Amino acid sequence: MRLTICLTAVIALCASSTALTAKPADAQINSTSWTYAEKDGTKIQMSVDADGNYIENTAAGKHHDHGTAMLKGDKVCFTSAMNKDGESCWTNKAVKVGQSMVTKSDKGETLKVTRVAYTPLSMPK
Repeated sequence: MRLTICLTAVIALCASSTALTAKPADAQINSTSWTYAEKDGTKIQMSVDADGNYIENTAAGKHHDHGTAMLKGDKVCFTSAMNKDGESCWTNKAVKVGQSMVTKSDKGETLKVTRVAYTPLSMPK
């Protein structure tokens, strides 16, 4: 009986361990960079640093936006320091460098973004 209990405990532990290691990687936002195009065609690069601060610059080098970003469940929420619009949340999922996804805002807007190799950005002067 003791052997059966111990064996059952070991099998349960192994099953739990396997389930944990098989879990897909969570989406992340810190230390990532992304590109996308605005509705008017303006190409934007955005980078989020390790602390959750983001900067967006145009491909031409003009500052576009900056503020904070944080994950909230399956969404990433941005709060701009340049306006008083408050938090804007978008759907998010794990995406590898070079892959794209279509994200949707809480307001129903859609945007195709592509993850690129992380590049820290600074605000142009």
